[in-house]
Amino acid sequence: MTGLRHFLRFKDFSRKEFDYLFSRARWIKEQFKAYKRYWPLSDRTLVMIFEKASTRTRLSFEAGIQQLGGSAIYLNTRDSQLGRGESVEDAAEVISRMSDLVMIRTFEQTVVERFAAHSRVPVINGLTNEYHPCQIMADIFTFIEKRGSIQGKTVTWIGDSNNMCNTWLQAAEVLDFNVHVSTPPGYEVSPEVAGLHGTRHFSQFSDPMEAAKGADIVTTDVWTSMGFEAENEERVRAFADWQVDSEMMRAASPEAIFLHCLPAHRGEEVTADVIDGPQSAVWDEAENRLHAQKALMEYLLLDEVSQ
Repeated sequence: MTGLRHFLRFKDFSRKEFDYLFSRARWIKEQFKAYKRYWPLSDRTLVMIFEKASTRTRLSFEAGIQQLGGSAIYLNTRDSQLGRGESVEDAAEVISRMSDLVMIRTFEQTVVERFAAHSRVPVINGLTNEYHPCQIMADIFTFIEKRGSIQGKTVTWIGDSNNMCNTWLQAAEVLDFNVHVSTPPGYEVSPEVAGLHGTRHFSQFSDPMEAAKGADIVTTDVWTSMGFEAENEERVRAFADWQVDSEMMRAASPEAIFLHCLPAHRGEEVTADVIDGPQSAVWDEAENRLHAQKALMEYLLLDEVSQ
């Protein structure tokens, strides 16, 4: 890696870079579990900008930078000049002169892209309406921990073609696996929004049970994402047949794992016996946000590290 880099979409990094990041995440996690201090980012400051509320994103980034020896500053747009009309470009110029790294969780992808274009330091997409690259990096790391390489495997996405779905599709192109997507009519994937180069790694299914057949990962998300609350009642009706249940998991590979980025609504997008059952890896997945993002922050600030 040379020069200033950002992580705004999954496809911003190459397969070789992700292989390195997953290896680093594993090593960093091992140090954490062994209570071994590892402070490569001592005296580095992460600024976290939140326009969308968060639990896991704030916890994982704030704890992560502290565990690497650095510090975090939390900014909410309601409590800063960003919420009072200051331009994204001006904010980027100032914030990036006072910090070493910026994470933004917001609505439009254009916001993080505009910020990055005027930033002197690396910018990380903590979530936008279009993409959620940090979550998918953690999800894939979780699969690698449990089942090995994801290359050639099949991921089944059930439900809304949202930012998670779009990012899984990008990840499939970078890391060479397949994604089966099943959505209700009217909620299909937009290849343009997902940023796809083709359909070699992507198949659309009208029947969610067909999509789940032989899958190595079955994954879903809430039916109504943040910012779409006005559509909730309509979505509950539309998505009624797109619930991940034990029958769907039986259609998948016997070794399949279930993933969910959380928070989850038991009895809506997933049944309790699945998310709380033996094939569920959601708690490891949630923890792995911490370790994957530590590897990401280390990489963006220090380039490759040898141990």
